[in-house]
Amino acid sequence: MASSSEPENPSPNIFIPEEWSEAADSIAFDSVTSPPPIAFICGAKNSGKTTFSRHLLNILLQRYRRVAYLDTDVGQSEFTAPGFLSLTVVDKMTPDLTVPCLKTPERSFFFGDVSSKRDPSAYLKYIHALTDYYKKKYQMSNKSESPSRAELPLVVNTPGWVKGFGYEMLVDMLRYIAPTHVVKINISAESKNLPAGAFWLDGNHDERVNLIEIRTARHDTFNRSVLIQKDAHLLRDLRIMAYFRQCFPSNLSITTIKELALALASHPPYEVPISSIKIRHLHCQVPSTEIFYSLNVTIVGLAVSSEASEDLPWCVGLGIVRGIDTFKGLLYVITPVPQSILEKVDLFLQGFIQIPTCLLQVKGCRSPYVSANVLPTS
Repeated sequence: MASSSEPENPSPNIFIPEEWSEAADSIAFDSVTSPPPIAFICGAKNSGKTTFSRHLLNILLQRYRRVAYLDTDVGQSEFTAPGFLSLTVVDKMTPDLTVPCLKTPERSFFFGDVSSKRDPSAYLKYIHALTDYYKKKYQMSNKSESPSRAELPLVVNTPGWVKGFGYEMLVDMLRYIAPTHVVKINISAESKNLPAGAFWLDGNHDERVNLIEIRTARHDTFNRSVLIQKDAHLLRDLRIMAYFRQCFPSNLSITTIKELALALASHPPYEVPISSIKIRHLHCQVPSTEIFYSLNVTIVGLAVSSEASEDLPWCVGLGIVRGIDTFKGLLYVITPVPQSILEKVDLFLQGFIQIPTCLLQVKGCRSPYVSANVLPTS
């Protein structure tokens, strides 16, 4: 099932060490074709997990036409805006490993915060549900069930919270996902690393797994790890702005924050009847008399209720609630979600993902929730 794509040159600003290349090659080419590998990437914060995951995706795409990617880092999501847990199927290589890109996930949940600390039980429940979806659709437990169904390899990227309760959640994820390969990235500060060996296994979990330990890519002259310090808040704001930039055609010239703010301010929102929507606050309780005050000028997850479980609504994207008319019973929402999908939405999920302040404080620009122009949803 080899891909016709030729390997592309790695980003000139990214150095891929030889042991990283060997690790990725062993996962992609030394494993059997069926079942395909499930690679779980873990390590301390800023150790290079995302960069290695992108590199591994590219290597896997040299052998497989498509690769599944399970993103469990709600603070620094790979293919979505912040606050999501998602499963994305990738079919094209990433030519520049330094640049994250937005993709539409096949399945996603809106967690509504940038840290799993807010609700660990819900966080793990969403990961279990995404894993179940992947295994049901892309793992073949019995070839006689559906011989034509394509099996896909899976890359699992994880957050850098590896101590305390973060460690316990990581162990839970490892045991539930049951990867074929675990890539553990170590840094020179031993106290910040995960325990040695297959730390998640016990007497009840004795499955075979290939454990690959590599060092972070960047080192100083004393061979100490150099962790790349990222402005996480700024990166999240940029991702949110990139997401809502999708409301406009790609050939429309929007190159500055002010231009995006002006475009959003003049963009006709959708009219959504309040009677057709349920509103759920994910991490707090809001009095019924304050619901609309709390919802106005916020980002919400646009979800479709699940018949199987009330607590597991699939999320199709984000929207900005730009205004509320309680007399007409209407919500005014800006979103890049196509109308055909938006019409299926029956649930708004409000968490703690906020509109970037820079979009609301542009000199000479009205905030993007003030507008008289609206579009009906039907």
